[in-house]
Amino acid sequence: MSGDTGPPPLRPFGLVLHHDGRFSHEGFPIANRRLREHFERSVEYLSAERKFIVRLRHFRGEIEVEEAGFFVRSIDLETGGIGLSDGRHEILDASTLSLSPIDGAILCRIRCDTLAGGLLARFSHSTQAEFLQAIEDREDGLHVIIGGRAIPCPGLE
Repeated sequence: MSGDTGPPPLRPFGLVLHHDGRFSHEGFPIANRRLREHFERSVEYLSAERKFIVRLRHFRGEIEVEEAGFFVRSIDLETGGIGLSDGRHEILDASTLSLSPIDGAILCRIRCDTLAGGLLARFSHSTQAEFLQAIEDREDGLHVIIGGRAIPCPGLE
């Protein structure tokens, strides 16, 4: 019997997810495209530990997240569906939209069953450009047109 009671405690190992979606390790950019893509798909939030991690086979390591642990990679303006960097899809909640204090990029909240209010996700450049094409400035503020409906976006003002 090994007495193994579970995974070892989480510790940072020098991996940083920057606000713009870049990964670096101990200050050096991750150059390998496949490794970056794997890290992006494997980001998880552990509510009990209040930490973000990535997984590589049996290894799990804590990562530092500058702003958002997830990125909105696509949007369907007919349904309001968004595609996330970890492969999940969900419906955009326009009431959670806000602007990044770092550079003004669009942020939203995504579901996290164990965290009230959800987690931050940042729109990629191309998704933000597509989303902004659906914004209308009306007398009562900014609205996004999704499926022909005007939905208020007070967090973008």
